[in-house]
Amino acid sequence: MSQTIKTGRQTGRRDLHFHDVDDALADIDAIVAADAAGTLKTLGNWTAGQNMAHVAAWVEYGYEGFPIKPPPFFIRWFLKKQVPKYLRKGLPAGVKIPGVPGGTVGADEMPTEAAAQRLRTALLRLKNGELATYPSPAFGDMSHEDRTQFNLRHAELHLSFLVPNS
Repeated sequence: MSQTIKTGRQTGRRDLHFHDVDDALADIDAIVAADAAGTLKTLGNWTAGQNMAHVAAWVEYGYEGFPIKPPPFFIRWFLKKQVPKYLRKGLPAGVKIPGVPGGTVGADEMPTEAAAQRLRTALLRLKNGELATYPSPAFGDMSHEDRTQFNLRHAELHLSFLVPNS
């Protein structure tokens, strides 16, 4: 049985910043190519497929509904105040959602290529301007641009654990 890594302290992660969806799509392609070539290094606790499936799921939830309940009001108020910082500096690693088994949802076991295609499809919904119909349970309503950027910050966080051509 392998030991769970405290991902907030994980070293060797990539420093990513996606300016737009196309940047993320290019990185996904590089990850898939490295995985196919056998040169992908995976850090943290999840496979490449789990990382990409998780990011895809959270994009999809904005269109299909979220599987978790909103946190208490004070926590939502605090988190909403953090949105500008998260959009500017990115999301912290190692955060777990209290009361949710495993600390999050959507980290489905998937082959890398299938998860990559799921993530590409989800990101293209954002790129093509499809408006989300469900507010974030933690962050509330967001403009389409902020939601896109927030999902890109989320992708940066999780894809930083995947090091192509290492």
